[in-house]
Amino acid sequence: MIPVAEALARVLALARPPGVEEVPLARAAGRVLAEPVTATRDQPPFDAAAMDGYAVAGDPAPGTRFRVIGMAQAGAAYPGRVGQGEAVRIFTGAPLPRGAARVLIQEDMTAEGDHVTLGPAAEAATHIRPRGADFAAGHRLAPRRLRPADLALLAAMNVGRVPVHRRPVVALIATGDELVMPGEAPGPDQIVASNIFALRAMAQSEGAETRILPIARDRAEALAAVLRLAAGADVIVTVGGASVGDHDLVGAVAAGMGMERAFYKIAMRPGKPLMAGRLGDSVLLGLPGNPVSAIVCGHLFLLPLLRAMQGLPPGPDPRRAVLARALPPNGPRAHYMRARLIPGAGLPQIDPYDDQDSARLVLLADADALLIRPPGDPARAAGAEMDWLAL
Repeated sequence: MIPVAEALARVLALARPPGVEEVPLARAAGRVLAEPVTATRDQPPFDAAAMDGYAVAGDPAPGTRFRVIGMAQAGAAYPGRVGQGEAVRIFTGAPLPRGAARVLIQEDMTAEGDHVTLGPAAEAATHIRPRGADFAAGHRLAPRRLRPADLALLAAMNVGRVPVHRRPVVALIATGDELVMPGEAPGPDQIVASNIFALRAMAQSEGAETRILPIARDRAEALAAVLRLAAGADVIVTVGGASVGDHDLVGAVAAGMGMERAFYKIAMRPGKPLMAGRLGDSVLLGLPGNPVSAIVCGHLFLLPLLRAMQGLPPGPDPRRAVLARALPPNGPRAHYMRARLIPGAGLPQIDPYDDQDSARLVLLADADALLIRPPGDPARAAGAEMDWLAL
């Protein structure tokens, strides 16, 4: 068995970038920018009014009277120049007329026909957004996963098409004669396949495209046939069949198909019988069949792999919390314990469940954190600071 950190390093070493494609900005939400993108214009592209009011020259004193000579609004600039004693009615976002030095807000003005008079308590602000105040031409947006605000920024930068990493394709294979798909009628000795649906959602949350393949039955030829269906996927995830029982066939069948194994078994619980390697052009992750084991391994290995393939920091990044209860010493394997967080004024408290059975999905669904116990971790008193991962 190898440590978790070494196993993760070996998984990440298998990652190959899936390539870059260009997509319309309207389809770029959630995608990972593959290279810096540069603004082609200033924003705003001109000095613009920040408030509705009147554009005037100089710095007039209270009581000054102006003749209104025209109007400027967003998308329709005033074509002339503003001189002393003149004002242009202006609306928010409109280009500032030539000669204007400030915008007097309409609340400070009194209108009389085609004249306006500045009141006694005018605001000192100019109410002008200078050209390039948001960003200048040449501003660069660095590679990152694109959030809604990033899309607005790219649009303002006049970027219509965006270079992004291609979405990794993940093929998911549940294995075992005991499984049926949700909605089917299980036999008296069967259960419903569940893990692949959590893993699919997790992969999609990291930007992957996913394919759920038919259940691979406990025969070498059946598993080989389903693995062949996964051809072309960037990542193949098998669930179950990776242990050492008579029907645990993934390692042997994949090896017979040419898999180059990176490792088998890691010093962690839940999830010891984890396997990883390269099968043709695909990374193969052989996850345990117990639901909690499979999903925890997905958090620790599948999601970092997908992030790394798209040029993002792989993580996962632990946080700190305070133990809500005392814990006995940990054994020789790292233990990722389902736990609940209790918010507090400073660090949250973290309270691990008493029952850590790797078949208990209800506890996993209730948990919002994994408490990390390193190998050989000594007994911990309530109040000790510990690392945890978000679920």
